[in-house]
Amino acid sequence: MGERSSDQGTTVLTEAQRVDWLRLIRADNVGPRTFRSLINHFGSARAALERLPELARRGGAARAGRIPSEDEARREIEGGRRLGVELVAPGEPGYPPRLATIDDAPPLLGVHALPDALALMQRPMIAIVGSRNASGAGLKFAGLLAGDLGASGFVVISGLARGIDQAAHRASLGSGTVAVLAGGHDKIYPAEHEDLLLDIIEARGAAISEMPLGHVPRGKDFPRRNRLISGAAVGVVVIEAAYRSGSLITARRAADQGREVFAVPGSPLDPRAAGTNDLIKQGATLITCAADIIQAVAPILDRPIELPGREPDHPPPASDPDPSDRSRIVNLLGPSPVGIDDLIRLSGIAPAVVRTVLLELELAGRLERHGGGLVSLL
Repeated sequence: MGERSSDQGTTVLTEAQRVDWLRLIRADNVGPRTFRSLINHFGSARAALERLPELARRGGAARAGRIPSEDEARREIEGGRRLGVELVAPGEPGYPPRLATIDDAPPLLGVHALPDALALMQRPMIAIVGSRNASGAGLKFAGLLAGDLGASGFVVISGLARGIDQAAHRASLGSGTVAVLAGGHDKIYPAEHEDLLLDIIEARGAAISEMPLGHVPRGKDFPRRNRLISGAAVGVVVIEAAYRSGSLITARRAADQGREVFAVPGSPLDPRAAGTNDLIKQGATLITCAADIIQAVAPILDRPIELPGREPDHPPPASDPDPSDRSRIVNLLGPSPVGIDDLIRLSGIAPAVVRTVLLELELAGRLERHGGGLVSLL
């Protein structure tokens, strides 16, 4: 089973571009959304890198943020390759095509897989997530579900966590599974799953991470990881999740990303089922077997996946705002998120100028980007 991707807009980076992309995404105050805005605005990572200090200064930063050197970027690329990790861009072999379509997709994704296993990443994926403190029944069902999905041609993707995640990975070793890491590829969490990760790679599965080597996962990194789990998948299955659990964050991100959300019902007396039962009340699809999932996603798999474009051959002209425009835009911003389109309409200023001011503020550490084109002042 495979998925169709549009041939338009695939990315094939030169090695020099890969270095520039890595320097840009590792620069201070540059996240995936800002990275894409900078590329769209300046036409290339190289041009954006040259303008970062000036943009940050105009946004009110006391000093420019740190930008890694070319040597640092090359060392990170080479260090990853020594571990079997390649940094790939959307559209390149190894980058899950559905992940490339989310608005905060990593510009470069670290992929750890054997060379002949990269085709696995092009196959449709179903995410299976749930409680770390899972019941015996939950673990058994996760294994059965993962096995049946694998036998039907799906890749099982999960977060390498204890409980439901590890049960899903183990049951799909023979058919294909992908582990999404919250830290760097050399900082596996939990540490006792290093052997499981090795089994995944040797079984021609894969591990992916957007974090640099040496990055130890922190609490805030797990929600970031969860968006990759849901973003790469066509649907997310939640098996046993308490209220306010990380699995529910994954389900919310899946819904925001337009992915199918499935939930396995549980006993009202078991707090581990409270979150999944609530998901069903909110409209998630109740499932009791793999056939329920396969039937729901079958129509989706027939639709082509549109990938984002590469760096343009002719960079667009960049518009520099004057002080009065900048002041007007900043006055319209506040701690509550507002849409960029609303800022353009309310300010009466050209869209390119508004976006430049937002870039300035973000690179100065004064702006936060949210999903759906929303921004707010920090």
